[in-house]
Amino acid sequence: MLYDVGLTITYDYAASADAGRHLVRLMPADLQGEQRAIAGTLSVEPRPQEWIDRIDFFGNRFTELLFDEPHEEIVFKVQARVDRLGPGSQFDISPPLSMLAQEIAAYRGIDPWSPHHFTGSTLRAPIEHSTADFAKNVVQAGASTFETVSAINSALHRDMKFDPEATTVETPMIEAFERREGVCQDFTHIMISCLRGIGIPAGYVSGYLRTIPPPGKERLEGADAMHAWVRAWCGNEMGWVEFDPTNNAMTGEDHIVIARARDYFDVAPVKGITRSAGEHTTSQAVDVVPVG
Repeated sequence: MLYDVGLTITYDYAASADAGRHLVRLMPADLQGEQRAIAGTLSVEPRPQEWIDRIDFFGNRFTELLFDEPHEEIVFKVQARVDRLGPGSQFDISPPLSMLAQEIAAYRGIDPWSPHHFTGSTLRAPIEHSTADFAKNVVQAGASTFETVSAINSALHRDMKFDPEATTVETPMIEAFERREGVCQDFTHIMISCLRGIGIPAGYVSGYLRTIPPPGKERLEGADAMHAWVRAWCGNEMGWVEFDPTNNAMTGEDHIVIARARDYFDVAPVKGITRSAGEHTTSQAVDVVPVG
């Protein structure tokens, strides 16, 4: 599916900021066999005094920006065209969950997508007794790893309530889980914690999601969304698969990847530090428009 992606993120500061350094991950990724980044531009106002394009350990592109002149706001804009390929048929060739630990132990590499990087607690997705117990209660005897991941995905969607007002980007994962409400970031971190708690390597994916309006309704400009979902390792033969617990689905043509890593902290869309006073507000608008 061919898309034009547009994004605007605006940071407004209560008092003039006189310095700042930010890491920006907003551009759709170029992923062989999955997604083709045809063209794209990132614009920033005001123009930063330093601009360095980099690639992180997991192969994600990001931009490092330095501001050292006074500014009252920063506006990030993305315009991109991307061809998102469908995932194709998923045949379950994963091992029984009871055999997955042996396959992890047999994996000798420490490449970026080695399962060993995705088994332990991380800052935003710690392994907790309560999430591990939730996952254990979902596991069926003799189930394959893929079946287990799918079952946990569905169980979280069933038990969690999507509420954009319930949490903030700083809300701890365990708090959102205990309240059984949150946004896509919370759903994703909770599912990662559940999977790691029963020995399934799991990671975080940030991206864009095309939303489809109800029948008879027009698509609203700016109504699409930045999104997050889960990547789980289902053994040597099947490898990595991606699930969207917020929508109780496997990912497909509507999910456009920006970056993949261990949790949100690794791939936050905008991360950094600003020297200012008072609070700031943030707004964003996203458009994911099919082409043709």
